[in-house]
Amino acid sequence: MAETKNWRLALPLAELEKLQVKMVRIASKQIALFNTPEGIKACDNRCPHEGYPLSEGSLSQDCILTCNWHNWKFDLVSGENLLGGDRLRTYPVEIRENEIWVDITELPYPERFSAITNSLHDAFDDYSYDRIAREIARLIRLGADPFDVLRLAIEWSWQKMEFGWTHAYAGMADWLVLYDEHRDDNELQLVCLVEAVSHVAYDVLREQDYAFTTEATAFDEAAFLNDIETENEDAAIAAIRGGIRDNLQFDDFEPALTRAALAHYNSFGHALIYLTKAKSLIGRLGRVAMEPLLLSLVRGFIYASREDKIPEFRGYAAQLQNWGQDSGQKPDARQWRRQSINKSMQVTVACSANPPETIYQALLLANAINLLSFDIAQQDKVQVTVSGNVGWLDFTHGLTFANAVRKQCSRYPDLWPQALLQMACFNGRNAGFTNTEIDLENWKSDDLDQQMNHLLDRVMDHGQGEHIVSVHLLKTALAVREEIAILGISDAEILVAALTRFFDSPIKRRQARRTAHQSLQFVSKE
Repeated sequence: MAETKNWRLALPLAELEKLQVKMVRIASKQIALFNTPEGIKACDNRCPHEGYPLSEGSLSQDCILTCNWHNWKFDLVSGENLLGGDRLRTYPVEIRENEIWVDITELPYPERFSAITNSLHDAFDDYSYDRIAREIARLIRLGADPFDVLRLAIEWSWQKMEFGWTHAYAGMADWLVLYDEHRDDNELQLVCLVEAVSHVAYDVLREQDYAFTTEATAFDEAAFLNDIETENEDAAIAAIRGGIRDNLQFDDFEPALTRAALAHYNSFGHALIYLTKAKSLIGRLGRVAMEPLLLSLVRGFIYASREDKIPEFRGYAAQLQNWGQDSGQKPDARQWRRQSINKSMQVTVACSANPPETIYQALLLANAINLLSFDIAQQDKVQVTVSGNVGWLDFTHGLTFANAVRKQCSRYPDLWPQALLQMACFNGRNAGFTNTEIDLENWKSDDLDQQMNHLLDRVMDHGQGEHIVSVHLLKTALAVREEIAILGISDAEILVAALTRFFDSPIKRRQARRTAHQSLQFVSKE
């Protein structure tokens, strides 16, 4: 069946010959007409970059149209952007009885979808934030599934993450939570999509592909856990591929993944945190996202630093063996206040006869108190060792890890001892960087729900130049919101106060003098 064209009268030929360039409005479109040495050409009048009128641009003899606002240049014949940015839409033109007619027929959906996603891919590869936003907005206007942009971002990135998952995928899961909460606000939903995609783009900027094995074997939990423990990436990846081939669901992998995540005090708790986000993302994006997300997650498990093997945390294994040898203590957050790593674990074991949920709440509160009392003067110290490189983001992990612990240990309660001792490790590692006094009154809120809504509103327009900061604001806020739902009012006040202090305090990210000091000290000992 022949395609129906949508030809519209633009203006008399004589008028364009006199003016050489003219903007006309046709069916709500602004179209720029140019009388060029190669004939009459038509294009969108609004520059696809920031909307400057191209009828006010400059046209060369070889049909190169320059937008004078930012010097973007387009081939007026093809619409190609000569600088690699957004393409310019051009329109077929016919002269009929000394009148100019323009065909404004829309291309078929598949062609438009392909063109926009190709352009989005270019923007993604360039980490062009504004262009990513425009291309996602174009896909939404086209009527595409908004979540396709997230699936594409995963497709374009999962093999470029050399050491597996980053905060970008975790942030994607959390941005989707806020996306759902703003169903009546297209602008805020676009914020969620753009922030998610652009963070992924940033984390893989100029990265090559890091190949995964293509082998697939039957999934066996015990063998898989051994592969993770021995850092046998190919075997662990092959097991995941085989399980997916055999139609296993995420729930089939979850027990082994949870055990692997808690087998060590892993990479600042990222393994367990990322596991919960993987579950959320796969649930939202569907099975098509499961293989890339799980393979990247497993790679992260393989490369995770096992901090329980370094001197500061080496007592972890012995304390895990001591679990159940309690002294009858009742858990109270004050027992962990400003305690060292080893002492924090000892206190936890001393409480181990209590229900794990009560120990959990005490440790959650202890970690919240640490966040509330972080000595921000630590950020300005210069002559400190590398172990003193502690800041706000480190403290937030005490809460986000706790949130992941509650979710996973509620499903797999035999893992409570590992998880609680690791929460104690967070308490101990941060306790030495806290103030003696707790300034609760200055930071607490009279209306916790209202304050949480206020903080999450701030996340939607966070103003942070680094994705790593904004994603910590986001994930900590969502973790606190979930945790206060199960706490009494006085404990919930402490969590929200700690979160508020985090949001409202200066965050020093670049330590120029400290880095110079530490580098000189390091090199002097070579």
